[in-house]
Amino acid sequence: MTKNTNLHAPRGPSDHSVRDQVVEAATEHFGHFGYEKTTVSDLAKAIGFSKAYIYKFFDSKQAIGEVICTNRLAMIMAIVDSAIASAPTASEKLRCLFRALIEAGSDLFFHDRKLYDIAAVAARDKWPSAEAHEERLRHLIEQIILEGRQTGEFERKTPLDEAAHAIYLVMRPYVSPVQLQYNLETASSAAALLSSLILRSLSP
Repeated sequence: MTKNTNLHAPRGPSDHSVRDQVVEAATEHFGHFGYEKTTVSDLAKAIGFSKAYIYKFFDSKQAIGEVICTNRLAMIMAIVDSAIASAPTASEKLRCLFRALIEAGSDLFFHDRKLYDIAAVAARDKWPSAEAHEERLRHLIEQIILEGRQTGEFERKTPLDEAAHAIYLVMRPYVSPVQLQYNLETASSAAALLSSLILRSLSP
């Protein structure tokens, strides 16, 4: 009786496994040497693959950086989502949003400075990951404003997109990786002071 065998079974690591190894090695290298000082050749040596093999999975160093940046920004948003989840009012959600963004960004700056630099490069060069993060923040601000308007906490005359954009611009020096690094000394007090200013402007 002939036994069926799969003559085309993969012998090497799966695509997903290779991508994970590249991202893991890149995170370590970028964290130690910095994004701009690390080359794809450096990563290839660390992983034990050829540079050409890595290019089968990522078309550039930026593509690798995009994955790392996306992961880090997702971590920050998870912290934000957790912070505002239990806030009882829209006003408190706005305070928690600002405070959580500043604390998470500051923590990344002080504990993973080289990886923070990736987020700064992404914001500076408008990578898709950074643009998506900014858009998500704008949408979250809009949701909080809508909730506040429905409960009577916030005024309803200002167009929603205008109000959300204005609030984001006030927050930006303390939540954008490019700007936060220059505003760390005032970040904690800014979270409280600017939140209060924003909330006064939203009062009905």
